[in-house]
Amino acid sequence: MVALDTSSLVAFLRGEPGRDVDAVDRALESNQAVLPPVVVVEILSDPKLDPRVAGWLRDLPVSELRPGFWQRAAATRAKILSRGLRARLADTLISQSCIDHRMPLITRDHDFGHFERYAGLDLA
Repeated sequence: MVALDTSSLVAFLRGEPGRDVDAVDRALESNQAVLPPVVVVEILSDPKLDPRVAGWLRDLPVSELRPGFWQRAAATRAKILSRGLRARLADTLISQSCIDHRMPLITRDHDFGHFERYAGLDLA
């Protein structure tokens, strides 16, 4: 299984080129794609999202939050912030979901690099 970040999923839906978009395509084609819960909220809250695309996205599997998720996410965010680095709340929650499930994340957002270096996130 592999998690899809909003940035790469949006690029895929727009038909943009990129290695991340190719990886999204492969993950979807092989039924290996999973959405972290925050990605579901980010993507489905777009008021301009085509209803057919929204329906398709609702059919994708969503990773479950495990007990203690919020406490681990807080500790992960504190670890990144203590280094003086950027740790947006949504990025933290997406990262923690992936870390908990040991799923690599497909993203084009470079802010996740901090989570890879210091918190154990695996970037695809």
